[in-house]
Amino acid sequence: VQLQASGGGLVQAGGSLRLSCAASGDTLTYYSMYWFRQAPGKERTFIASVVWGGGVTTVADSVKGRFTISRANANTVYLQMEDLKPEDTAVYYCATDRIYSSMPNADAMDYWGKGTLVTVSS
Repeated sequence: VQLQASGGGLVQAGGSLRLSCAASGDTLTYYSMYWFRQAPGKERTFIASVVWGGGVTTVADSVKGRFTISRANANTVYLQMEDLKPEDTAVYYCATDRIYSSMPNADAMDYWGKGTLVTVSS
């Protein structure tokens, strides 16, 4: 399975971006999908997750009310980011795991994609 995150870029504070994660190599029908981010010099942290069917989602408190995760199909997931702040600057990664968790451990993920950089200027 290969995951590819895209949609990052440079945006001003208060702006919006939509990240996409596309999976290939297998159909991830029964896999949950996750977004993590890693700011410079910091650990990778959980941002959002969506269960395999798309009906259950979790968003971290740090971005709740601004970020939304959605799943278009088994192999495509989005992260809609609104009202971006400079502290949202990070590399954003998508990942997948057969087990759904609202508090996932990054070490437990089955597959990772290469990240996409989001830079928010003040």
